[in-house]
Amino acid sequence: MTRPLVVGLTGSIGMGKSTVAAMFEAAGVPVFDADAEVRALQGPGGRLVPEIEAAFPGSTDETGVSRERLGALVFGDPEKLARLEAIVHPAVAAKREAFLLEHAGAPVVVFDIPLLFEKGGANAVDTVVVVSAPAEAQRRRVLARPGMTEEKFAHILGLQTPDSEKRTRADHVIDTGTTLERTEDAVIELIDQLRAQSAARTGL
Repeated sequence: MTRPLVVGLTGSIGMGKSTVAAMFEAAGVPVFDADAEVRALQGPGGRLVPEIEAAFPGSTDETGVSRERLGALVFGDPEKLARLEAIVHPAVAAKREAFLLEHAGAPVVVFDIPLLFEKGGANAVDTVVVVSAPAEAQRRRVLARPGMTEEKFAHILGLQTPDSEKRTRADHVIDTGTTLERTEDAVIELIDQLRAQSAARTGL
């Protein structure tokens, strides 16, 4: 069986990627949410909790992995961050492969991966969709989040590939700087294109 056309969906913080992912899902396109899988693996009873606690003592509690405690242990330490990624990434990759097998009959699937470019994941997908919005809209959305500060926002932006570069490297760009209705129309139109691309590839 031919595997589905794999779409890499990404976008910087505050660009509306989760909203667009939900639109894909509502239109019947299976979506693999990398962040949600990480949360499940690290949450209460999560498979990675014992391994992360062993590698980073004191990083877990009754809720699973404590993002605050773990963050304090690995922040600014590339060696510790690499150790953490060596635990998490293979587990997420296994979940992603299982997802592909589960949806092998679908013409198109979406991998929702926030750090698609930053971690080199763009090479593992067939086409890249970047969710983008004007910088002012992004700033307004992010600073409205609980606990967000100018400093945190600046730090996060510094870790992410600039939006302008993402747009340049994208095969498709979805603009969320407009109304929800227009964004949804753009997503539906893109899904039609992607399904056609998948059909052409498989000769159907």
